Amino acid sequence: MSRRLFLRATLAGGASLLAGRATTLFAAPSANDNSSFSIGGDLPVNRLGFGAMRLTGEGIWGWPPDRENALKVLRRAVELGANLIDTADAYGPETDELLIAEALYPYPERLVIATKGGQIRPGPEQWVPKGDPAYLKQCVDKSLKRLKLERIDLYQLHRVDPKVPMEDSLGALKEMQSAGKIRHIGLSEVSPEQVQRARKIVPIVTVQNRYNITDRKWDNTLSYCEKEKIGFMPWAPVGGTRGVTSAALEKVAKDHGISIYQLGLAWLLHRSPVMLPIPGTSSLAHLDENMAARKVQLTAEEWKTIDAVAQQA
Repeated sequence: MSRRLFLRATLAGGASLLAGRATTLFAAPSANDNSSFSIGGDLPVNRLGFGAMRLTGEGIWGWPPDRENALKVLRRAVELGANLIDTADAYGPETDELLIAEALYPYPERLVIATKGGQIRPGPEQWVPKGDPAYLKQCVDKSLKRLKLERIDLYQLHRVDPKVPMEDSLGALKEMQSAGKIRHIGLSEVSPEQVQRARKIVPIVTVQNRYNITDRKWDNTLSYCEKEKIGFMPWAPVGGTRGVTSAALEKVAKDHGISIYQLGLAWLLHRSPVMLPIPGTSSLAHLDENMAARKVQLTAEEWKTIDAVAQQA
């Protein structure tokens, strides 16, 4: 199938937006539907979501150069069926959460907004872990205000702060959960051992680690998540700013009439039933292309060949 047909199929299946606002009601995913996953057992989401980080300014800093375009991208993502949107207070900082509220509030039924706290931003492209309990509690309250929420469905510790015991950081989030401000808690960039340690403090429903078809450093964490039915949200699912570069995979994608990025996203969805890719972009065209990856249909033998090629990439 050609890329044009992929996009046409995706557009035909998109829900409509009313009066320019995101009022779509998502169809409830079936328990036997492999295109969906239930976060924490009670938050069903379509497995291909949207990462909002790239909607900010250069260096993930400040407002986007075209604010109206950023709002259109968010609304389009929801229109195309992305009901899991990932963000963080550090994206902007703060501006990403504000954009989400501006574009989508009042939120569609069953839209899950996942945000994160625990990193400070001294400047563009600068990221410093900060996991002390008082700061994290403040982060939760401020995210609630910016997102116009009474409770955050999924709040993730953005990074484990090496200067603060994990028990202290997660203890603060557990308190916020007990206060009704957080529904579920997740982690980011962690090993299986760290997840096990964290689960002694509070239930962990998602892990967000860097992972894509050519970068599988965290295969062990993915295997642990599969075993424990924990959602795995790969960041940089199509390689981030470096992209996915592989002549062999480019050829495979070309042979199937798709882009290497569509192949990479389709591979992630094929790779594991707990995989929740959150590709991000500030381009409407790229967004349509990314969401069309759900339509990729390959045989088991073809996936076996692609797996073998990817292992060597």
